[in-house]
Amino acid sequence: MSVHVFKLSHVSPCLSCHRLQESLLSSASGYRNYRGVLNWCVVMLVLSNARLFLENLLKYGILVDPIQVVSLFIKDPYNMPAACLVIVSNVFIVAALYTERRLSVGCISERVGLLVHSINLSVTLCFPVTIVLMVKSITPVGGASALGVYTVLFLKLYSYKDVNKWCREMSHAKAHLYYFVFAPTLCYELNFPRSPRIRMSFLLRRLFEMVSSWMIPIIQSSMKPLEVNIIPLSSLSHQVPNHLLWLIFFYWFFHSSLNFIAELLQFGDREFYRDWWNSETITYFWQNWNIPVHKWCLRHFYKPLLKSGVSKWLGQSAVFLASAFFHEYLVSVPLKMLRPWAFMGMMAQLPLAWFVARFLRGNYGNAAVWLSLIIGQPIAVLMYVHDYYVLHYREGSAGGGPE
Repeated sequence: MSVHVFKLSHVSPCLSCHRLQESLLSSASGYRNYRGVLNWCVVMLVLSNARLFLENLLKYGILVDPIQVVSLFIKDPYNMPAACLVIVSNVFIVAALYTERRLSVGCISERVGLLVHSINLSVTLCFPVTIVLMVKSITPVGGASALGVYTVLFLKLYSYKDVNKWCREMSHAKAHLYYFVFAPTLCYELNFPRSPRIRMSFLLRRLFEMVSSWMIPIIQSSMKPLEVNIIPLSSLSHQVPNHLLWLIFFYWFFHSSLNFIAELLQFGDREFYRDWWNSETITYFWQNWNIPVHKWCLRHFYKPLLKSGVSKWLGQSAVFLASAFFHEYLVSVPLKMLRPWAFMGMMAQLPLAWFVARFLRGNYGNAAVWLSLIIGQPIAVLMYVHDYYVLHYREGSAGGGPE
Protein backbone atom coordinates (compact mmCIF):
# COMPACT_ATOMS: atom_id res chain seq x y z
CA MET A 1 0.00 0.00 0.00
CA SER A 2 1.44 3.34 -1.03
CA VAL A 3 1.08 6.50 0.96
CA HIS A 4 0.33 9.65 -0.98
CA VAL A 5 1.50 12.94 0.52
CA PHE A 6 -0.05 16.10 -0.88
CA LYS A 7 1.52 19.50 -0.47
CA LEU A 8 -0.76 22.39 0.46
CA SER A 9 0.21 24.27 -2.67
CA HIS A 10 -1.02 21.40 -4.86
CA VAL A 11 -4.49 21.31 -3.30
CA SER A 12 -7.20 22.62 -5.59
CA PRO A 13 -8.58 26.03 -4.52
CA CYS A 14 -12.08 24.62 -4.56
CA LEU A 15 -11.08 22.21 -1.75
CA SER A 16 -9.65 24.99 0.47
CA CYS A 17 -12.04 26.72 2.88
CA HIS A 18 -9.56 28.78 4.90
CA ARG A 19 -7.56 31.91 4.28
CA LEU A 20 -5.57 34.41 6.32
CA GLN A 21 -8.11 36.80 7.87
CA GLU A 22 -9.04 38.59 11.10
CA SER A 23 -12.27 38.26 13.08
CA LEU A 24 -14.80 40.94 12.18
CA LEU A 25 -14.85 42.50 15.65
CA SER A 26 -11.06 42.88 15.65
CA SER A 27 -9.84 46.37 14.86
CA ALA A 28 -7.35 44.91 12.36
CA SER A 29 -10.16 43.51 10.21
CA GLY A 30 -11.14 46.94 8.90
CA TYR A 31 -14.83 46.07 9.24
CA ARG A 32 -17.02 49.11 9.85
CA ASN A 33 -20.61 48.11 9.04
CA TYR A 34 -22.33 47.85 12.42
CA ARG A 35 -25.80 48.80 11.20
CA GLY A 36 -27.32 45.61 12.58
CA VAL A 37 -25.79 46.24 16.01
CA LEU A 38 -27.19 49.78 15.95
CA ASN A 39 -30.65 48.42 15.10
CA TRP A 40 -30.31 45.95 17.99
CA CYS A 41 -29.47 48.82 20.36
CA VAL A 42 -32.54 50.74 19.16
CA VAL A 43 -34.80 47.69 19.65
CA MET A 44 -33.41 47.05 23.15
CA LEU A 45 -33.77 50.73 24.03
CA VAL A 46 -37.39 50.79 22.85
CA LEU A 47 -38.26 47.57 24.71
CA SER A 48 -36.60 48.64 27.97
CA ASN A 49 -38.15 52.10 27.89
CA ALA A 50 -41.56 50.70 26.92
CA ARG A 51 -41.60 48.73 30.16
CA LEU A 52 -40.61 51.81 32.17
CA PHE A 53 -43.16 53.88 30.29
CA LEU A 54 -45.99 51.49 31.15
CA GLU A 55 -44.90 51.21 34.80
CA ASN A 56 -44.71 55.00 35.20
CA LEU A 57 -48.00 55.46 33.36
CA LEU A 58 -49.76 53.03 35.73
CA LYS A 59 -48.05 54.46 38.83
CA TYR A 60 -48.07 58.21 38.15
CA GLY A 61 -50.46 58.67 35.24
CA ILE A 62 -49.75 61.13 32.41
CA LEU A 63 -47.00 63.48 33.59
CA VAL A 64 -47.01 65.79 30.58
CA ASP A 65 -49.25 68.74 31.31
CA PRO A 66 -49.81 70.93 28.22
CA ILE A 67 -50.45 73.94 30.43
CA GLN A 68 -47.16 73.38 32.21
CA VAL A 69 -45.34 73.07 28.89
CA VAL A 70 -46.84 76.36 27.68
CA SER A 71 -46.00 78.01 31.00
CA LEU A 72 -42.31 77.42 30.29
CA PHE A 73 -42.60 79.92 27.44
CA ILE A 74 -45.29 82.35 28.68
CA LYS A 75 -46.70 83.29 32.08
CA ASP A 76 -49.82 85.01 30.81
CA PRO A 77 -51.52 83.97 27.53
CA TYR A 78 -52.58 87.60 27.04
CA ASN A 79 -49.04 88.88 27.57
CA MET A 80 -46.39 87.27 25.35
CA PRO A 81 -43.33 89.55 25.33
CA ALA A 82 -40.99 86.86 23.93
CA ALA A 83 -43.24 86.34 20.89
CA CYS A 84 -43.50 90.11 20.39
CA LEU A 85 -39.72 90.36 20.64
CA VAL A 86 -39.35 87.80 17.83
CA ILE A 87 -41.83 89.71 15.65
CA VAL A 88 -39.90 92.96 16.21
CA SER A 89 -36.82 91.27 14.72
CA ASN A 90 -38.29 92.05 11.30
CA VAL A 91 -37.24 95.68 11.86
CA PHE A 92 -33.58 94.66 11.69
CA ILE A 93 -34.18 92.52 8.60
CA VAL A 94 -35.86 95.41 6.80
CA ALA A 95 -33.06 97.78 7.89
CA ALA A 96 -30.41 95.46 6.41
CA LEU A 97 -32.43 95.00 3.21
CA TYR A 98 -32.98 98.77 2.80
CA THR A 99 -29.29 99.47 3.41
CA GLU A 100 -28.22 96.97 0.76
CA ARG A 101 -30.67 98.39 -1.76
CA ARG A 102 -29.30 101.90 -1.18
CA LEU A 103 -25.76 100.57 -1.58
CA SER A 104 -26.62 98.68 -4.78
CA VAL A 105 -27.83 101.84 -6.54
CA GLY A 106 -25.01 104.02 -5.20
CA CYS A 107 -27.18 106.27 -2.99
CA ILE A 108 -24.80 105.82 -0.06
CA SER A 109 -21.09 105.08 0.09
CA GLU A 110 -19.52 101.83 1.26
CA ARG A 111 -18.26 103.56 4.41
CA VAL A 112 -21.72 104.82 5.34
CA GLY A 113 -23.22 101.42 4.52
CA LEU A 114 -20.69 99.70 6.78
CA LEU A 115 -21.53 102.12 9.59
CA VAL A 116 -25.29 101.50 9.21
CA HIS A 117 -24.76 97.72 9.11
CA SER A 118 -22.53 97.86 12.18
CA ILE A 119 -25.15 99.82 14.14
CA ASN A 120 -27.91 97.47 12.97
CA LEU A 121 -25.92 94.36 13.97
CA SER A 122 -24.96 95.84 17.36
CA VAL A 123 -28.56 96.73 18.16
CA THR A 124 -29.63 93.26 17.00
CA LEU A 125 -27.57 91.77 19.85
CA CYS A 126 -28.16 94.44 22.51
CA PHE A 127 -31.87 95.20 22.06
CA PRO A 128 -33.20 91.75 23.07
CA VAL A 129 -30.87 91.69 26.09
CA THR A 130 -32.37 94.95 27.33
CA ILE A 131 -35.93 93.70 26.86
CA VAL A 132 -35.31 90.33 28.52
CA LEU A 133 -33.65 91.94 31.55
CA MET A 134 -36.27 94.70 31.94
CA VAL A 135 -39.51 92.79 31.30
CA LYS A 136 -40.27 90.61 34.34
CA SER A 137 -42.93 88.54 32.60
CA ILE A 138 -40.44 86.88 30.21
CA THR A 139 -39.73 83.32 31.33
CA PRO A 140 -36.19 81.85 31.07
CA VAL A 141 -37.26 79.47 28.27
CA GLY A 142 -39.06 82.24 26.39
CA GLY A 143 -36.09 84.57 26.79
CA ALA A 144 -33.64 81.89 25.63
CA SER A 145 -35.81 81.17 22.58
CA ALA A 146 -36.02 84.86 21.65
CA LEU A 147 -32.28 85.36 22.15
CA GLY A 148 -31.62 82.27 20.04
CA VAL A 149 -33.65 83.81 17.21
CA TYR A 150 -31.75 87.09 17.48
CA THR A 151 -28.38 85.29 17.59
CA VAL A 152 -29.20 83.37 14.41
CA LEU A 153 -30.46 86.59 12.83
CA PHE A 154 -27.22 88.39 13.77
CA LEU A 155 -25.12 85.68 12.10
CA LYS A 156 -27.35 85.69 9.00
CA LEU A 157 -27.31 89.48 8.61
CA TYR A 158 -23.55 89.53 9.06
CA SER A 159 -23.20 86.98 6.26
CA TYR A 160 -25.72 88.95 4.17
CA LYS A 161 -23.60 92.09 4.58
CA ASP A 162 -20.33 90.36 3.68
CA VAL A 163 -21.58 88.43 0.66
CA ASN A 164 -23.37 91.44 -0.82
CA LYS A 165 -20.18 93.46 -0.48
CA TRP A 166 -18.27 90.74 -2.36
CA CYS A 167 -21.01 90.61 -5.01
CA ARG A 168 -21.00 94.37 -5.55
CA GLU A 169 -17.30 94.10 -6.28
CA MET A 170 -18.12 91.44 -8.91
CA SER A 171 -21.31 93.17 -10.15
CA HIS A 172 -23.64 90.28 -9.31
CA ALA A 173 -27.36 90.49 -8.52
CA LYS A 174 -28.78 89.74 -5.09
CA ALA A 175 -31.05 86.92 -3.92
CA HIS A 176 -34.17 87.17 -1.79
CA LEU A 177 -33.34 88.08 1.83
CA TYR A 178 -36.42 86.58 3.49
CA TYR A 179 -35.81 83.18 1.89
CA PHE A 180 -32.33 83.28 3.43
CA VAL A 181 -33.74 84.32 6.82
CA PHE A 182 -35.92 81.21 6.98
CA ALA A 183 -33.50 78.84 5.22
CA PRO A 184 -31.59 76.41 7.51
CA THR A 185 -28.20 78.03 6.91
CA LEU A 186 -26.20 80.94 8.30
CA CYS A 187 -24.17 81.61 5.14
CA TYR A 188 -25.71 83.79 2.45
CA GLU A 189 -25.46 82.96 -1.26
CA LEU A 190 -26.99 84.29 -4.45
CA ASN A 191 -28.21 80.89 -5.62
CA PHE A 192 -28.87 78.24 -3.02
CA PRO A 193 -29.02 74.60 -4.16
CA ARG A 194 -32.68 73.60 -4.47
CA SER A 195 -34.33 70.19 -4.35
CA PRO A 196 -36.64 69.36 -7.31
CA ARG A 197 -39.82 68.84 -5.24
CA ILE A 198 -41.26 68.57 -1.71
CA ARG A 199 -41.44 64.95 -0.56
CA MET A 200 -44.55 64.72 1.58
CA SER A 201 -43.62 61.37 3.17
CA PHE A 202 -40.21 62.75 4.21
CA LEU A 203 -41.84 65.95 5.48
CA LEU A 204 -44.40 64.07 7.59
CA ARG A 205 -41.74 61.78 9.09
CA ARG A 206 -39.68 64.75 10.21
CA LEU A 207 -42.82 66.45 11.59
CA PHE A 208 -43.71 63.33 13.55
CA GLU A 209 -40.21 63.22 15.02
CA MET A 210 -40.44 66.88 16.00
CA VAL A 211 -43.74 66.62 17.87
CA SER A 212 -43.02 63.25 19.50
CA SER A 213 -40.05 64.42 21.58
CA TRP A 214 -41.14 63.86 25.20
CA MET A 215 -38.52 65.79 27.13
CA ILE A 216 -40.45 67.60 29.86
CA PRO A 217 -40.98 64.60 32.21
CA ILE A 218 -37.25 63.88 32.18
CA ILE A 219 -36.42 67.46 33.13
CA GLN A 220 -38.95 67.73 35.97
CA SER A 221 -37.13 65.46 38.41
CA SER A 222 -33.93 67.52 38.15
CA MET A 223 -35.57 70.94 38.56
CA LYS A 224 -35.38 71.00 42.36
CA PRO A 225 -33.38 73.14 44.77
CA LEU A 226 -29.93 71.63 45.36
CA GLU A 227 -27.86 71.71 48.50
CA VAL A 228 -24.23 72.75 48.15
CA ASN A 229 -22.94 69.70 49.99
CA ILE A 230 -24.62 67.27 47.57
CA ILE A 231 -23.54 68.91 44.31
CA PRO A 232 -20.97 66.18 43.46
CA LEU A 233 -23.61 63.48 44.07
CA SER A 234 -26.20 65.41 42.09
CA SER A 235 -23.73 65.80 39.25
CA LEU A 236 -23.20 62.05 39.08
CA SER A 237 -26.93 61.31 39.17
CA HIS A 238 -27.75 63.83 36.45
CA GLN A 239 -24.98 63.05 33.97
CA VAL A 240 -26.79 60.33 32.03
CA PRO A 241 -30.23 62.07 31.89
CA ASN A 242 -28.57 65.35 30.87
CA HIS A 243 -26.52 63.62 28.19
CA LEU A 244 -29.57 61.80 26.84
CA LEU A 245 -31.44 65.11 26.70
CA TRP A 246 -28.57 66.62 24.75
CA LEU A 247 -28.63 63.71 22.26
CA ILE A 248 -32.41 64.02 21.91
CA PHE A 249 -32.06 67.75 21.31
CA PHE A 250 -29.35 67.15 18.70
CA TYR A 251 -31.53 64.72 16.74
CA TRP A 252 -34.66 66.87 17.19
CA PHE A 253 -33.01 70.09 16.02
CA PHE A 254 -30.22 69.19 13.60
CA HIS A 255 -31.93 66.25 11.91
CA SER A 256 -35.70 66.52 12.31
CA SER A 257 -36.30 70.29 12.51
CA LEU A 258 -33.68 71.51 10.05
CA ASN A 259 -34.59 68.79 7.53
CA PHE A 260 -38.27 69.71 7.92
CA ILE A 261 -37.53 73.37 7.18
CA ALA A 262 -35.19 72.44 4.32
CA GLU A 263 -37.79 70.14 2.75
CA LEU A 264 -40.49 72.79 3.09
CA LEU A 265 -38.29 75.43 1.43
CA GLN A 266 -36.75 72.92 -1.03
CA PHE A 267 -33.32 73.83 0.35
CA GLY A 268 -30.89 71.36 -1.19
CA ASP A 269 -27.87 71.40 1.14
CA ARG A 270 -28.81 69.04 3.99
CA GLU A 271 -25.36 68.72 5.57
CA PHE A 272 -26.26 70.00 9.02
CA TYR A 273 -23.84 67.67 10.84
CA ARG A 274 -21.12 65.15 10.10
CA ASP A 275 -19.90 62.08 11.98
CA TRP A 276 -18.98 63.92 15.18
CA TRP A 277 -19.63 60.71 17.16
CA ASN A 278 -16.42 59.30 15.64
CA SER A 279 -14.38 62.30 16.81
CA GLU A 280 -10.91 61.40 18.00
CA THR A 281 -10.07 65.01 18.91
CA ILE A 282 -12.01 67.84 20.53
CA THR A 283 -11.31 70.02 17.50
CA TYR A 284 -12.87 67.49 15.13
CA PHE A 285 -16.00 67.39 17.29
CA TRP A 286 -16.49 71.16 17.23
CA GLN A 287 -15.89 71.24 13.48
CA ASN A 288 -18.49 68.58 12.70
CA TRP A 289 -21.38 68.58 15.18
CA ASN A 290 -22.85 71.95 14.07
CA ILE A 291 -22.04 72.48 10.40
CA PRO A 292 -24.07 75.72 9.86
CA VAL A 293 -22.17 77.51 12.64
CA HIS A 294 -18.87 75.94 11.60
CA LYS A 295 -19.28 77.14 8.02
CA TRP A 296 -20.14 80.66 9.23
CA CYS A 297 -17.12 80.81 11.56
CA LEU A 298 -14.83 79.49 8.83
CA ARG A 299 -16.14 81.83 6.13
CA HIS A 300 -16.76 85.08 8.01
CA PHE A 301 -14.46 84.92 11.03
CA TYR A 302 -11.55 82.43 10.88
CA LYS A 303 -10.41 82.90 7.26
CA PRO A 304 -10.60 86.73 7.43
CA LEU A 305 -8.42 86.55 10.55
CA LEU A 306 -5.86 84.40 8.73
CA LYS A 307 -5.87 86.80 5.76
CA SER A 308 -5.15 89.68 8.15
CA GLY A 309 -2.00 87.91 9.35
CA VAL A 310 -3.27 86.23 12.52
CA SER A 311 -1.77 82.80 13.26
CA LYS A 312 -3.89 79.64 13.14
CA TRP A 313 -3.66 79.13 16.90
CA LEU A 314 -4.80 82.68 17.66
CA GLY A 315 -7.55 82.34 15.05
CA GLN A 316 -8.85 79.14 16.65
CA SER A 317 -8.67 80.75 20.09
CA ALA A 318 -10.64 83.74 18.80
CA VAL A 319 -13.32 81.41 17.40
CA PHE A 320 -13.63 79.65 20.78
CA LEU A 321 -13.75 83.04 22.52
CA ALA A 322 -16.62 84.19 20.28
CA SER A 323 -18.41 80.88 20.81
CA ALA A 324 -17.96 81.21 24.58
CA PHE A 325 -19.47 84.71 24.45
CA PHE A 326 -22.58 83.50 22.60
CA HIS A 327 -22.99 80.50 24.92
CA GLU A 328 -22.99 82.83 27.90
CA TYR A 329 -25.25 85.28 26.04
CA LEU A 330 -27.86 82.57 25.47
CA VAL A 331 -27.78 81.27 29.06
CA SER A 332 -27.05 84.07 31.53
CA VAL A 333 -29.34 86.70 30.00
CA PRO A 334 -32.54 84.54 29.96
CA LEU A 335 -31.81 83.40 33.53
CA LYS A 336 -31.16 87.07 34.46
CA MET A 337 -28.01 86.21 36.37
CA LEU A 338 -24.45 86.71 35.23
CA ARG A 339 -22.53 83.50 35.78
CA PRO A 340 -19.34 82.51 33.92
CA TRP A 341 -19.95 78.76 33.78
CA ALA A 342 -20.79 78.47 30.06
CA PHE A 343 -17.95 80.87 29.14
CA MET A 344 -15.44 78.99 31.28
CA GLY A 345 -16.64 75.65 29.95
CA MET A 346 -16.07 76.75 26.36
CA MET A 347 -12.65 78.26 27.06
CA ALA A 348 -11.64 75.07 28.90
CA GLN A 349 -12.02 73.29 25.56
CA LEU A 350 -8.76 74.89 24.37
CA PRO A 351 -6.37 73.13 26.81
CA LEU A 352 -8.50 69.97 26.61
CA ALA A 353 -8.25 69.99 22.81
CA TRP A 354 -4.47 70.39 23.05
CA PHE A 355 -4.16 67.54 25.57
CA VAL A 356 -6.33 65.09 23.60
CA ALA A 357 -4.59 65.87 20.29
CA ARG A 358 -1.14 65.57 21.88
CA PHE A 359 -1.45 62.50 24.09
CA LEU A 360 -4.48 60.50 22.95
CA ARG A 361 -5.19 58.81 19.64
CA GLY A 362 -7.80 56.55 18.08
CA ASN A 363 -10.27 54.96 20.46
CA TYR A 364 -8.70 56.70 23.47
CA GLY A 365 -9.26 60.09 21.86
CA ASN A 366 -12.84 59.17 20.98
CA ALA A 367 -13.45 58.05 24.58
CA ALA A 368 -12.05 61.37 25.83
CA VAL A 369 -14.46 63.28 23.58
CA TRP A 370 -17.42 61.27 24.86
CA LEU A 371 -16.32 61.75 28.48
CA SER A 372 -16.12 65.51 27.97
CA LEU A 373 -19.70 65.47 26.66
CA ILE A 374 -21.09 63.15 29.34
CA ILE A 375 -19.32 64.73 32.33
CA GLY A 376 -18.58 68.33 31.33
CA GLN A 377 -22.02 69.51 30.22
CA PRO A 378 -23.96 68.21 33.26
CA ILE A 379 -21.56 70.02 35.60
CA ALA A 380 -22.17 73.36 33.83
CA VAL A 381 -25.94 72.77 33.71
CA LEU A 382 -25.98 71.79 37.39
CA MET A 383 -24.14 74.97 38.37
CA TYR A 384 -26.72 77.12 36.58
CA VAL A 385 -29.65 75.15 38.07
CA HIS A 386 -28.14 75.42 41.54
CA ASP A 387 -27.45 79.17 41.27
CA TYR A 388 -30.89 79.85 39.76
CA TYR A 389 -32.75 78.14 42.59
CA VAL A 390 -30.52 79.59 45.27
CA LEU A 391 -31.16 83.06 43.80
CA HIS A 392 -34.93 82.70 43.34
CA TYR A 393 -36.18 80.08 45.79
CA ARG A 394 -34.07 80.85 48.84
CA GLU A 395 -34.60 84.59 48.45
CA GLY A 396 -38.30 83.90 47.84
CA SER A 397 -38.42 81.68 50.91
CA ALA A 398 -36.86 84.40 53.03
CA GLY A 399 -39.55 86.77 51.83
CA GLY A 400 -42.39 84.29 52.18
CA GLY A 401 -42.23 83.11 48.54
CA PRO A 402 -42.13 79.57 47.17
CA GLU A 403 -39.85 77.11 48.82
